[in-house]
Amino acid sequence: MNYKRRYQPGGTYFFTLVTHRRFPVFRHAENIDILRQSFRRVIQSYPFTVDAIVILPDHLHCIWTLPPGEEDFSTRWRLIKSHTTKACKSTGSLTARHWRNKSIWQNRFWEHLIRDQRDLNNHINYVHYNPVKHGYVKCPIDWTYSSIHKYIRDGILSADWRCRDV
Repeated sequence: MNYKRRYQPGGTYFFTLVTHRRFPVFRHAENIDILRQSFRRVIQSYPFTVDAIVILPDHLHCIWTLPPGEEDFSTRWRLIKSHTTKACKSTGSLTARHWRNKSIWQNRFWEHLIRDQRDLNNHINYVHYNPVKHGYVKCPIDWTYSSIHKYIRDGILSADWRCRDV
């Protein structure tokens, strides 16, 4: 089967990226900081807006909007992944056995072109609820590495949004 990416200039996309063999690279706050620095570095040269994000120990979900006329999210991801891998290697938080694949990431990533506002809202909710889904926390607000905190500060979501009963 021939898979063709759906590029939409100025499009909004949902992405999932997974670490190599689901190793929990991002259980270390230091590596999460590196990932954030990689995002900032790439955004300087290849702008995009992060609309929602959650970073879990072995994967991340995020939603981006590209600038008008821009459609190349693949280059942005390639650069983020390579910067993050190189910097994580230098921290010593991962042992040599983690580098057999030469990357902390699985090859490729999954993307979905957001079709409309309802689709966007559903994916934002999915991003923010993911730490609860995986059993890391009872309430989405309890997960530190999530854009839900901005959504709560901006009054878009309440602090008790989708909390599981204790």
